[in-house]
Amino acid sequence: MSPRTSEQYKEIRESKRNLIMESTLKLFAKHGVYHTTVNMIAQDAGISKGLMYNYFKSKEDLLRSVVFQGINKLLVLFDPDHDGVLTKTELKYFIEETFRTIQKDIQFWKIYFSVLSQPQVLKIVGGKFWEILNPVSKILENYFKRNRFKNPEIETRFFGAIMDGICINYIIDPDNFPLEEIKQKVIDLYI
Repeated sequence: MSPRTSEQYKEIRESKRNLIMESTLKLFAKHGVYHTTVNMIAQDAGISKGLMYNYFKSKEDLLRSVVFQGINKLLVLFDPDHDGVLTKTELKYFIEETFRTIQKDIQFWKIYFSVLSQPQVLKIVGGKFWEILNPVSKILENYFKRNRFKNPEIETRFFGAIMDGICINYIIDPDNFPLEEIKQKVIDLYI
C-alpha cells in the first residue's frame, strides 16, 4: 500500500471536520449550545475528544464554524461577480438560488435556523456575524437606492426579514408551503 498524498490527507481532514460540524449542528439543535458538551460531540462523531481539538480549538470555535458555514453557503450566491454592485439579474439569481439551496438541504437548514435562533449563539458569534453581513447589507441598500425605493435602509431590513421568514416557514412545512409562488412574488417585488 503506497503512502497517502498530501491531497488525500487534506480530503480526510476535511471529511472529518465536516463530520464533526454535522454532529455539532445536530446536537446544538437538540440540546442547546450550553447543554451540549465536547464529549457528546466527539462521541456522536465517533472520534476521541483529543482528536476533536486537532480540528477546533473550543466548543465556541466549533459553533462559529457551524454558523459561518451556513452563512457562507448563502453568501456565495450574493453578488456573484464580487464587484460590489448588485444588478437586478444578480438579485434574482440570489433569490432563486437561496430557495433552491434551502430545498436541496432542508435538514441542514432546519437545524441551522434552530441553532441560530438560540440567544446564546449571537453572543458567541455576534461581532463576526455582523462584520460579515454589514457589507452585504450595504450592497443591497445601494441596490435599493439605485432602483429608487423610498427608504433603502428599511427596504434592506425588510428584504432580509422576508427572506428569513420565507425560509423558516418553508422548512417548518415544506409539503404545504407554496414556495414557487412566493418566490415569484419576491422577484416581482424587487426586480
